[in-house]
Amino acid sequence: TPIRTIDALGIRKAIPHRYPFLLIDKVEVLQENKLAIGTKMVTINEEFFQGHFPVQPVMPGVLILEALAQAACVMLLSKGGFESKLAMFMGIDEAKFRAPVLPGSVLKLHVEVLRLGRAGKFRGEAYVDGKLAAEAMMTFALVDKPAA
Repeated sequence: TPIRTIDALGIRKAIPHRYPFLLIDKVEVLQENKLAIGTKMVTINEEFFQGHFPVQPVMPGVLILEALAQAACVMLLSKGGFESKLAMFMGIDEAKFRAPVLPGSVLKLHVEVLRLGRAGKFRGEAYVDGKLAAEAMMTFALVDKPAA
């Protein structure tokens, strides 16, 4: 099966997030509605590093989880038919942070959809240099976008 790659422009079409909260640069869909790998290039220029922490910059764990969620949403919402939908967090379970994510890292965001529907569930794992940095189970709901 060919890999479907969504670039930065495709990501912006799929989800409403914008700087400084657009936290992914690319998504590769390995299996539609099931498996994807997102990529986040973590640079020292990230706004959050100004305060987290100035002497020892570390990417906040909650933003790693947000990046995982964005990768899953892009996989699901970029294929068409979901232009009127938003994905909203319902829950985060079993979150664990295994290693710090530092400036200069390439964060690989592995997401696997476990359940899909109006409410869905996925597992996410974030890796740096092949080493597990964070993981969590997340649930989400697909809701209608508000009228413009």
